[in-house]
Amino acid sequence: MKIHTTNYVDTFIEVAKDTGVSKGNIPPKRARKTVAEMQYELIAQFPYKYTSDELLFKIYAERNTLVQDVYEEAKRIFFSKGQACLRASPLPKKYGFGIHCDHEGKVALYGMETKEYLHFLNDTNIKKVKAMKSNR
Repeated sequence: MKIHTTNYVDTFIEVAKDTGVSKGNIPPKRARKTVAEMQYELIAQFPYKYTSDELLFKIYAERNTLVQDVYEEAKRIFFSKGQACLRASPLPKKYGFGIHCDHEGKVALYGMETKEYLHFLNDTNIKKVKAMKSNR
C-alpha cells in the first residue's frame, strides 16, 4: 500500500492571494473546536515540534476520539489516501499566518505582519509556495 505525505522541507507557505486579512488573526473559539483552532493551538504552543503529517494525524485522531492502541493502523489507513496539505489550511488561507517548514519538516506559524514573515519571503534558501485560494 502506498503511503502519502503532506510534509514540506525548507519551505515557506505564504498566505493565500485572496486572504481577507492584513495580519495574523487567532481563529475564534467555538463550542466544538474547529480544525483551524486545533492547528493554531498546536503549532503556536509547540513551534517546530510537529511535521505536517504528525499535526494532521494528531487532529484527525482527536476529532475521531481514537485510542492509542489503534494509532499505527489508523495512521497507515489515513495516509494510504492523499490528504490535503497545510497549503489548504485555514491558517494561511483565512487567518493571515505563513507556515515555515524547517529542514526536518517541522512547522511554525508567522503572522503576515511580522518581520519573520518578511524574512522568509526574502530568504533565497527556502522554497516558497502560496496557500490555496479560498475562491476558485
